[in-house]
Amino acid sequence: MSKMGIIIKDVYKKNVKSTAFLIMILAPFLLMGIFYLSQHFFGDANDINKIGIVSDQPAVAEQLAKTKNKDYSFKVVASDKKAQKQLEDKKIDAYLDLKMGEEQVSGKLYSKASLGTSTETQLQQILSSMQATIRANQLNLTPAQVQKVMEPAKFESTKVTFEKGKMESDDGDSGTQFILSFLTTIIMFVFIISYSSIIAQEIASEKGTRIMEVLLSSMKAKTHYYGKLLGVLLVALTQLLIYGVALVFGYRQFKDMPMVKDLINNVSIKTLLGSSALVIIAFMLVGLFLYAVLSALCGSLVSKPEDTAKAIQPVMYLSMIGYMLGLILGTSDPTNVIIKVTSYIPFLSSYSMPLRLASNTAALSSAFVSLGILVLFTILLTVFSAQLYKSNVLVYSEGGTFSALKQSISIMQNDRKKK
Repeated sequence: MSKMGIIIKDVYKKNVKSTAFLIMILAPFLLMGIFYLSQHFFGDANDINKIGIVSDQPAVAEQLAKTKNKDYSFKVVASDKKAQKQLEDKKIDAYLDLKMGEEQVSGKLYSKASLGTSTETQLQQILSSMQATIRANQLNLTPAQVQKVMEPAKFESTKVTFEKGKMESDDGDSGTQFILSFLTTIIMFVFIISYSSIIAQEIASEKGTRIMEVLLSSMKAKTHYYGKLLGVLLVALTQLLIYGVALVFGYRQFKDMPMVKDLINNVSIKTLLGSSALVIIAFMLVGLFLYAVLSALCGSLVSKPEDTAKAIQPVMYLSMIGYMLGLILGTSDPTNVIIKVTSYIPFLSSYSMPLRLASNTAALSSAFVSLGILVLFTILLTVFSAQLYKSNVLVYSEGGTFSALKQSISIMQNDRKKK
């Protein structure tokens, strides 16, 4: 086995057997299990059981109290003072002060804790319905006429493509692409957060123990660097492979469930196997490798392993900026000029371009240009970081990351001049 192979094997075995790797593998399954159990056993549970009603028209309050709701019930309370007392004694969870005007219905909800937007929206709808009824009576409208007036307009949005001059619907493909791009964005962000510190720690581990002189006497610095980097990347690929196998196994076990059937029916196989999906996945894989290289570069600049957390902060910030841009602007406004520009900037393009591609706001040719820029930049950064590692591997700067970077570049330039 080659020297690089030995390093890769050592790094891979050490990380795969660690408790941290086991936790990373099990965390999504535990989260899904908790979510499933909470929905299965406690899905209908609600802490809001009783809402008091104080109204200037008791008959309306009585009528409202008769309405049934699966989440909570209404209780008529004679006055504000009594409602406040019952709320303080926890006999009711909240109370609604309802005022019935000639043309306006107003209500103010009092509670010791937030009832959530769902409950508040339901109460708003009830009051709006009561107000609509009052105004309909004033205008002498029948219930059928009121329903006709309140009926919302129909609106549909359909994405289309043109093949040989014929327009065809593209809703299914676009929806599948959007889900795929959104998932790859989340996966990439989670993996960067999880593995950036591991990669940096692996690169920096020997520098802190001052045994690099011994290691470099038997192998090249680049061999050591690439071995460490590839070893951790293999760990990340192993985690992805485990999730892939779990996904296939889960599909076989739960494919007959109605929810799974509906999901499969809405997924276009043509899209999953199409060029757009492959480009989206390529952006994720290249983006992961690029951030891994940057993490390794940051890790090589520290003098002690305990300084790794500070060194990888640029990686975290870059990833967070890309993730938030993609999550907020990419989904709500994919035609935004910021998304267009960042879709060609390495580090950020891995988040922006897949969402633009999924929303059909970028052509496949533009995606290939962006991917080409990303691949080229990744190769250049990988070569540069390996060269820099060769220069800074024996540099122990106490001035911080930027001071170490400046010193390492100076050493690298001097070595080139000597050659």
